[in-house]
Order: sequence, then C-alpha cells, then structure tokens
Amino acid sequence: MAIMKDIIQSADWKKEKHVPVIEADDTAKKGACVSVNISVGKEIAHPNTTEHHIAWISVYFLADGEKFPFEIGKFEFNAHGASAQGPNTSTIYSCPQARCCFKTEKSGTIISLASCNIHGLWESSKKLTIE
Repeated sequence: MAIMKDIIQSADWKKEKHVPVIEADDTAKKGACVSVNISVGKEIAHPNTTEHHIAWISVYFLADGEKFPFEIGKFEFNAHGASAQGPNTSTIYSCPQARCCFKTEKSGTIISLASCNIHGLWESSKKLTIE
C-alpha cells in the first residue's frame, strides 16, 4: 500500500520542470501579510499541452511545533489547448502560476504541491522566520 510520502516527488526546480517554485521573503513580522508566489516551470518550461500539463498547485503552511499544515490556497489550471476541434487546437493555455497571502504569528515552513497529469505529485518547501 502506497502512502503519500512514498509517491510525492521532489527535486531541484532548476533541474526539474515539475517542481513548484516558492518565492517569498525569508522573514516577516508577526501578524504581517506574507506574500507567496508559486510557479511551475520557472527555469525549465513545462509543456502545458492537452496531453501533458500542470492541473493544480496547492500551498500550505506548517507552523513550527504543529503536527498538521494549514492549506493556504489551491489553484486549478483548466485551459490546456483543448477544444471541440481536438487536442491543442485552442489558442488558450494556462500558465501554472499563482499568488496568495497569509498572516501568521509563528515561524514555519511554506509547502507547495503541484500535480502533473502524467508525472504525478511534486513538492517543494521554504522556511519562513517570523520576527
């Protein structure tokens, strides 16, 4: 029986096109809004075709000392070039990028998951220190 830790993949986003890239400040003031930009394919473009695309990206925050993360947001990407004429015949293609903000009074880890319809789940994380 597979469990999530066995099927979620990770790698250096500069070498692997499926890894979500988390862009956020390393530090923030207690209770201030933390802005997070997430993208897939920043260094190596992901195809985002009807046959091969990023379906969604989710963002979580795991506060230090907590057992479970809080979901900050989930972003779906639904335009992959498909149309009534067939695959890749539309001129509309999603770009897997999202922005969200959240407040916290604790340091912790921002975690992002991205889902590729062919290559499964990919994860990355970034430490956030609250001052």
